Amino acid sequence: MKPDQPAARVVVCPACKGKSIYAASNPFRPFCSERCKNMDLGAWASESFRMPVDTPPDDEVYGDPKLQ
Repeated sequence: MKPDQPAARVVVCPACKGKSIYAASNPFRPFCSERCKNMDLGAWASESFRMPVDTPPDDEVYGDPKLQ
């Protein structure tokens, strides 16, 4: 490591919860491996990651009622 470069940080992999090097030397950062990166991408693609939302009734007006 060159003296002008900061030390690499070790973070928790969001997929497997293992250790992951967060530095330019890890092309999969913040993930520890390509496998973990692809697992996360697959979860997004299959819509496994969703925000819980209550569906409003069909007759509810969206936005400011004064503008409608």
